[in-house]
Amino acid sequence: MYNDSFLEKRLDQRAAINALRSLVQKKEGVDFCSNDYLGIATKGLLKQVDGKLQSGSGGSRLLAGNYDLIEETEQIIAAFHNAESGIIFNSGYDANIGLLSAVADRSDTILYDQLSHASLRDGIVLSRAKAFAFKHNDLQDIEKKLQHRNGGNCFIITESLFSMDGDSCNIDELVSLAKRYDAHLIIDEAHATGIIGERGEGLVQMHHCEEDIFARVHTFSKALGCHGAIVLGSNKLRNYLINFSRSLMYTTSLPSKSIAAIKSSYQLFPTMDAERAQLAFLIEHFQQAPIRYAKINSNTAIQGVIIPGNTAVKAVAAQLQEAGMDVRPILYPTVPKGEERLRIILHAFNSVSQLNVLISLLQ
Repeated sequence: MYNDSFLEKRLDQRAAINALRSLVQKKEGVDFCSNDYLGIATKGLLKQVDGKLQSGSGGSRLLAGNYDLIEETEQIIAAFHNAESGIIFNSGYDANIGLLSAVADRSDTILYDQLSHASLRDGIVLSRAKAFAFKHNDLQDIEKKLQHRNGGNCFIITESLFSMDGDSCNIDELVSLAKRYDAHLIIDEAHATGIIGERGEGLVQMHHCEEDIFARVHTFSKALGCHGAIVLGSNKLRNYLINFSRSLMYTTSLPSKSIAAIKSSYQLFPTMDAERAQLAFLIEHFQQAPIRYAKINSNTAIQGVIIPGNTAVKAVAAQLQEAGMDVRPILYPTVPKGEERLRIILHAFNSVSQLNVLISLLQ
């Protein structure tokens, strides 16, 4: 038997704080867990994919894996988001590490929100740029760090909608700061795509500042009900990523069946006004309901209930799951110690009666 005992130490450390992860099957019960905000995946709303489309692309975009449908879909998405150009990646993770590792280098400075997603942090590490976290949504802290930046390019990185707290960045103020200090803004729109804005176009377009953003990342695996992501920006940025983004250059591209699903979702989700209205109603209903725990103040589909301690929050989640509510705990070290929580995701397909059951259990 191969000796892999050197792995035990870190696993034991994680187990000691009751934070050891394991894979679990999707649980039975009412979905208050998935990122399928509009129900596109749950209800199977995308058009049936043509059986003639391929299940494999045959290679990377630079070799056999480029084809008419993927370029056509990129153009459709860029036009919808008022961007000059876009390039599709296999996932949001691939897009973030591919973008950041390519455009920044050791002579540059990156300022990033301390609550930024792991994919952004990993991309920052790969870039080898000098990187500094700023306090969450703290404009004064950002400006202080901008005043002390070194030479080279400076990038400010944040999310439009944060996946754990359900709050948004101060986009207008960030644009103003970036202009004042000649910095490049990169906005991850993963959780905003499909649900923020009149047609689900995202926070940047909602505030009409598309032309002020260096790069936007829109992910398809959440409200859009499929898979993949796109980096939006200038034609020059697209060209640059084709030449220097390793997660694009050295991986097999998405097959035409996947791209057809993405194209179909972009034809569908902008029309889902009733679903976005239902989501807004459920958000307000949950925020107004009294429960015994502290709620995060969020006007988005991402709701949080703070129950400090890994053991305590896991126990409450287990009770909810036994009652038929699929709610998952978020543990330290994913969130800071003392901010362990139930992450409750509201969906357009959740009913008021289902939500009332969840609220009563939390009371």
